[in-house]
Amino acid sequence: MKKEETKIIYYEDELNDEFSTVKIIPRKIEGNFKYQKSFIWELFSYITQNILSMPIKVLYLKIRFNHKFIGKEKIKKYRKENKRKGLFIYANHTQAFADTIIPSMAIYPKRNFYIVNPENISMHHTGPLIELLGAIPIPGDIKSSKNFLKRIENRIKKGYSISIYPEAHIWPYCTFIRNFKSVSFRYPKMYNVPMFTVTNTYQKRKNNKIQIVSYIDGPFYPDNKLSLKENEKKLRDMAYNNMTKRSKNSNIEKIKYIKKESM
Repeated sequence: MKKEETKIIYYEDELNDEFSTVKIIPRKIEGNFKYQKSFIWELFSYITQNILSMPIKVLYLKIRFNHKFIGKEKIKKYRKENKRKGLFIYANHTQAFADTIIPSMAIYPKRNFYIVNPENISMHHTGPLIELLGAIPIPGDIKSSKNFLKRIENRIKKGYSISIYPEAHIWPYCTFIRNFKSVSFRYPKMYNVPMFTVTNTYQKRKNNKIQIVSYIDGPFYPDNKLSLKENEKKLRDMAYNNMTKRSKNSNIEKIKYIKKESM
């Protein structure tokens, strides 16, 4: 098979540049947004997340990326020892669809929820489905923020996992970890549970195809002797350094990202 040429993308700002091809006008998540769901909604969500969609998730990851986990037993061990305590998963953001599947496969059969930008639930036809699959949108005002935090607390107390993508923006097939802010790392301290990292890497397969290998590390616990702000920074640095180390296992570039300053 002829080797596919590497596409080059030039970027300026690791924190804010967006290279996803999907452009959606986001809705504002206000105080009347229903974060807390009814029993019937939760039941249907469970069926959608962990039963109806599961064959699609498994087949997609296998056929499209020949996906493989390394370190999945670390989450299994934590779950066995802490059946009623949830956890946070921090992952790099390089796929629109696979990124939402991989953490849910890591925690299965427990449910996984993921924090998303409002764009993800802003389309009338697909927004409700994405919510059913576990999306929790970022709030847009003070009242919705309170409801958002109640939803996070409720999910953690039920022993579920919540996935967060601190890079915030999708950079397809990016093989390095971008700089990210510390603000999303407050949650492990707030709810006294650990975080795990999932680092998705791109590795060579036969016929020049690409395999995603996901490395799971943790648990990383908040330090009770430190303040919320100090924990944010400490956990952020732990995640960044660990994910950067794991990202070096990528050995193929479908898309090469070059900073414009270095041209």
